[in-house]
Amino acid sequence: MKLIRFGEAGREKPGLLLDDGTRIDASAVTLDYDEAFFAGEGLDRLHRWLDDGAAERSPRVDADERLGAPIARPSKIVCVGLNYLDHAEESGLDAPKEPVLFMKASSSLSGPFDPIELPRGSKKTDWEVELAVVMGREARYVEEREAMEFVAGFAVMNDVSERDYQLERGGQWVKGKSCDTFSPLGPVLVTRDEIEDVHALKMWLKVNGETKQDGSTSMLIFNVPVVVSYISRFMTLLPGDVISTGTPAGVGLGFKPPQFLKEGDVVELGIEALGESRQEVVASPYE
Repeated sequence: MKLIRFGEAGREKPGLLLDDGTRIDASAVTLDYDEAFFAGEGLDRLHRWLDDGAAERSPRVDADERLGAPIARPSKIVCVGLNYLDHAEESGLDAPKEPVLFMKASSSLSGPFDPIELPRGSKKTDWEVELAVVMGREARYVEEREAMEFVAGFAVMNDVSERDYQLERGGQWVKGKSCDTFSPLGPVLVTRDEIEDVHALKMWLKVNGETKQDGSTSMLIFNVPVVVSYISRFMTLLPGDVISTGTPAGVGLGFKPPQFLKEGDVVELGIEALGESRQEVVASPYE
């Protein structure tokens, strides 16, 4: 299944994207795709609802309706840094021996076609196409061989980063990762059963039509089961939590000279089988 959320920001409703491109309202099954939904076997209920012919009788969602992030705000967004060898190399760093973890505030979550708002005074806002993993069950000390059973599905994420805040202001990376609109997610959450091999998906990102990133999830240093298992040793992953698994080479910081986003730029990105998103860069509304 392909889960969507549609409607005005902050008032989204749950829906589904069908194989023929039709969007349907799934409010008859749940109020939202949140922690309670995933913890309460919501995906199984959605499957049964569809098998019972719901697609024919459910309200249609207009193609022009805004799409929000395909899940409600999670308890946390956990990210894996330097998880592609070519990105570690362009950053001038050795490949990590263990996954590098950092957090993004869940308030940074935004829709796949919502604008990226430059933070006040930002000069070094950057892009990163990433495979996002959404948890379907509570995970604590999970073994790698069982880790995929705890995953609900996958989505495209742009791990937008302000490099000055992240690298030059002291402290942890979270400062450069957590600004409003810095986690566009979607357009859909594709359930695990629909992806034959999550480690063989092409991924790309363009800025103003020019390809900046062109990679594949096959190049992950630490794959999805490893990452899920590893993170679950240090914190409990709750249903609906997001893990953003890292980015391949081609981020703005890696260019010589570096390239960063400015007002009016357009970022387009996608991952094979998970869809494409697009964000226009706008000035901070708080200037």
